Amino acid sequence: MRHYLTLAESAAREAGALLRQHYETDLKVDELAAHDIKLDLDVRSQELITKRLLDECPDHSLYGEEGLTGDQTSEFQWIDGTVNYYYGIPHFCVSIALRQAGELQLGVIYDPMLDEMFAVLRGEPATLNGRPIRASKRAEMSQAVVTVGFSKTRESMDAGFRRYKAISYQVRKTRMLGSAALAMAYIACGRLDAYIEEQISLWDIAAGLLVVEAAGGKSTLTPHPNQRDKHGIIAWNGALPYAALSLTDAHA
Repeated sequence: MRHYLTLAESAAREAGALLRQHYETDLKVDELAAHDIKLDLDVRSQELITKRLLDECPDHSLYGEEGLTGDQTSEFQWIDGTVNYYYGIPHFCVSIALRQAGELQLGVIYDPMLDEMFAVLRGEPATLNGRPIRASKRAEMSQAVVTVGFSKTRESMDAGFRRYKAISYQVRKTRMLGSAALAMAYIACGRLDAYIEEQISLWDIAAGLLVVEAAGGKSTLTPHPNQRDKHGIIAWNGALPYAALSLTDAHA
């Protein structure tokens, strides 16, 4: 697995270099929707990652926003996601995970703007640029900094608004950062204490799930009833009270 981790880090750095090279240049839009933008560069980034991983591991498969490729019978499946950056906000990343027989084995989250590489192997500490990291020990909601993500459907956005309002009254600060993977990396290193979103794709959070867990945090997923690999997520430092974060009445 350590060889695969090195491979994932290398692929993430290459894709990150591509994204940084084209940062704040004219970007070709492949698809424009009400709450989403898909860039040609997103496709190129995944193609780069796919080639890098599957050239090295031709008997593996890869799953990401742009589709499913490789050997679909393999027990090894790479999961990758790139966050688009159409508006020039320098907060985006490349996220790569590997699962074997359905269990996550490694994850990397790379921020090319800050040159920060979060990485983890199952059973080992999470690291930031090679240094071990730990989630915060803040246990009171009044001390916490929480990020709440907003999904794309009207129903999930409405639920997110209710949750955001309820959470905001309890915590020290709320933030809306726009990258699920970086939110989870920030929980792992203590910059944030929790991240909540009503509906998120697996490829956006797979690496983060393992990074958070290895850093002492926790996460829960609620599968979407109608969309495969879409989940509601609560990720936190493991010290905050889950009941205060879950706010089941947010869906009322």
